[in-house]
Amino acid sequence: MYPHGMTKRGAGRRALCINTQHTFLIANDTFLKDGKPFRILGGEIHYFRVPAMYWEDRLLRAKSLGLNTVQTYVPWNLHEPEPDQLDLSELENYLKLAHKLDLLIMLRIGPYVCGEWDFGGFPAWLLAKQPPLRLRTSDASFLELVDKWWDTLLPTVVRFLYSRGGPVIMLQVENEYGSFGDDKLYLQHLVAQARYHLGDDVILYTTDGASKGNLENGSISSSNVYAAVDFATGSDPASAFLLQKLYNAPGKSPPLSAEFYTGWLTHWGERLAKTDAEGTASALADLLGVNGSVVLYMAHGGTNFGFSSGANTGGDSSEFQPDITSYDYDAPIGEAGDVSGEKFQALQKVLAQYHKSALPPSPPLPPRRQYGTVELTMVASIFDVLELLSKPSQGIQNEIPVYMEYLNQASGFILYQSVLPLHTKPGSQISVVEVHDRAQVYISLDETVSARKSDNLVFVGVMERWSMKSLALSSTTGKPGLQIYILVENMGRVNYGEYIFDPKGINCSVLLDEFPILNWRAHPIPLSDITVLSADFLQLQQQKGLHRRIIGNQMNLTTLSDSDFRGPSFFQGTLKIDSADGPADTFLSLRHWTKGVAFINGYNLGRFWPLRGPQCTLYIPAPLLKYGDNELVILELDRPNPDGIVELLDKGDFTCGNHTGTHMPLLSNKRRTPGWMVNNGL
Repeated sequence: MYPHGMTKRGAGRRALCINTQHTFLIANDTFLKDGKPFRILGGEIHYFRVPAMYWEDRLLRAKSLGLNTVQTYVPWNLHEPEPDQLDLSELENYLKLAHKLDLLIMLRIGPYVCGEWDFGGFPAWLLAKQPPLRLRTSDASFLELVDKWWDTLLPTVVRFLYSRGGPVIMLQVENEYGSFGDDKLYLQHLVAQARYHLGDDVILYTTDGASKGNLENGSISSSNVYAAVDFATGSDPASAFLLQKLYNAPGKSPPLSAEFYTGWLTHWGERLAKTDAEGTASALADLLGVNGSVVLYMAHGGTNFGFSSGANTGGDSSEFQPDITSYDYDAPIGEAGDVSGEKFQALQKVLAQYHKSALPPSPPLPPRRQYGTVELTMVASIFDVLELLSKPSQGIQNEIPVYMEYLNQASGFILYQSVLPLHTKPGSQISVVEVHDRAQVYISLDETVSARKSDNLVFVGVMERWSMKSLALSSTTGKPGLQIYILVENMGRVNYGEYIFDPKGINCSVLLDEFPILNWRAHPIPLSDITVLSADFLQLQQQKGLHRRIIGNQMNLTTLSDSDFRGPSFFQGTLKIDSADGPADTFLSLRHWTKGVAFINGYNLGRFWPLRGPQCTLYIPAPLLKYGDNELVILELDRPNPDGIVELLDKGDFTCGNHTGTHMPLLSNKRRTPGWMVNNGL
């Protein structure tokens, strides 16, 4: 019996034109490129974490490091953020550039990719499907959507296969599936779909941790699919490769570590993950010394721009561990392209031994500048510009709050609004069974239509996924008929493990003294377009007689008191770049700010949380800047810097926060924590 969806395709396969001069095969436990033994010296570089104008710079640095191959995920949610709105141009351009630079490609096509990327690469709209999809299984409804996605993706990839003169030598199906499940029908379906589109002459592979359980669950030995492994840096590669051979056909097991960890990920509230350069280089030498091929994870990490960063969990869903915006990963090529560190030099020295000629030099580092201080002005509370940010402006009515995905919203914030019931009294407790991920609760002291104006709101408190608690109403706020507002932040969907089904917002009753508050209005705030908050636009609105109070209430932050600050608010400033300096890479320092999101010229730089740390700065690549005025906008959720300034520095800063982990678990549950990290006190 065919796996779901294959009956209609089992009778035949699309004819593919093969260039017999270009082959990439496996024989005698060896990779063969055009009939000659080939060692993969690879590195992971994600096109979606690097500005397109810097792709060539980063790929040339990878070649200078000694790499001949680049591995990358293909996130479904990047290319189909909304149903049937597909765009593969970014992937195609990346593959074309790699080919131009004579780099081979290992493509990890998912549909699940992990990668500390929001929802493991799945599009958020999958969470709105009813009945709920059983992700990463042979659930027919889920597979139907995967097939539809691959029906566009894989015919595009075919043109780039090595056998057709392109750079793609191998394609990975799924990702570390053995640590998640054991649904072989699901894996077999993916393989059948891939073979239908790609033919039999391309290597399909899986990657799993080098343990018997992972490989038994995640490999597909009966389907002519190559099983690669990953394992903790510093562990014995020979043992891992011997185990790998048990899950590949005889002669079909060239030793490959598809994820050789050069560093590690970092969550908010942790110390920045750092690993020893010489120890990493020594482990690489050991791996290559037993005839292994390798992919450095990461060669260059890049940045989780926008709302793209993912999260992990601990023992249950509430042990929530969101990733920081930087994905530097302590990789040999730094977030902004640095190659001057000890790790790059140490790894390059090892890799150079496997090249017959001298490695090419790295290109010059893109210019950096310390632009100095920018003064910010408070423009408006998020409550005062809700009609500009949320569509429909009147909100969406439901009996109880619903998750943002049900409202066709993928990221950002969602505001829930209702009325306190008749049994409200001073001392009443507000509680929510579960909030994803962080909620700020406000009560309006005005029962009229203008209740939502920020100067009428009283802050009640914060409810967080990792430290749920009830909030008590005071004698001022504990009155029937007052409006209640709950602003919920999506801090990034879980990307690994059993709690990956991670819709955002509230999807259960909000309780007042254990009785549900009913009749809620939801206001999606995706922040996908903040140009509506530009100074020119607000001035135009003022001229039209709209939002007069916004302009009139701009404040000097040096004199801002607790009573003045109106909750989550937007702040605006201008970075002026004259012709003498010109645009250059820079780092936005948010030290002394609290938590929020930053934008430059309308581009979402990502989340900041210096109060928790360790990240103090957000990387601004030069291509995001321009000559003249550059508009900087910050949404501060809690308390702004009392000096009302930010600084533009010439290097990153990861020294913020106290790293005590008092509110959030520190230990990542992703795969396992390698012993070499524990030994380094990470």
